Amino acid sequence: MTLLFSFAHPDDESFSGAGTAMKYAAAGARIVLVTATLGERGKRGEPPVCAPDEIASTREGELREAARIIGFDALHLLGYRDRELADAPPDAIRRALVDIIRRERPDVVLTFDPNGFNQHPDHIAISRFTSEAVSAAADPRWHPDLGDAHVVKRLLWTPPLPPWETAALDALETMPGADFVIDVSAWLERRVAALRAHRTQHQSIDRHFFEKPNLERILATEIWRQGAGPVLERRPSSDLFV
Repeated sequence: MTLLFSFAHPDDESFSGAGTAMKYAAAGARIVLVTATLGERGKRGEPPVCAPDEIASTREGELREAARIIGFDALHLLGYRDRELADAPPDAIRRALVDIIRRERPDVVLTFDPNGFNQHPDHIAISRFTSEAVSAAADPRWHPDLGDAHVVKRLLWTPPLPPWETAALDALETMPGADFVIDVSAWLERRVAALRAHRTQHQSIDRHFFEKPNLERILATEIWRQGAGPVLERRPSSDLFV
């Protein structure tokens, strides 16, 4: 089993997917992370964690530490500019992603939904580019020099509501888009540590997670929406490989 998570910025993997990654890694899966930018136009923390010209290197260090905590087997950095991902040349980023998909050969690819989770343009862009690369990787006519075609069995998106809102719902099975509800409560401490690793982003992380009264419930479950894959006989499912 291989799962590939494709996101835009350092900390996206800790906001969405860290628990799922740890759960399946514990079951023997290979887990892979793609991060498109280093978030160099993001905040530096309050008080600032680094100088303005050190944001990219600092956030890369934070990302690598979070990836270590989560246990990713591989980290691929695409090197695009923060807040400019939508302007990336489609041919170039397709080639980069197809190359990764054909080398890593994931069964499941997880990324943002087409609205980018919170309509951030970089999130929308990586969703679009990832979905297009999943299709291209399966077609041997695209980039034949990058190896054998590979068919991803399932493409998953982040859900319509963020975890700090879904945690307040009593019946997740009635929520449209809750196609997979994954119990990740066993990895609570490591999820907290991965979030804490992103020190420059503590203001938004504190606001969305650590200042909430129901933190444990927020971090106990991860929800995914199916973008493509085998028809689900039951929604939600508790297994990404059903």
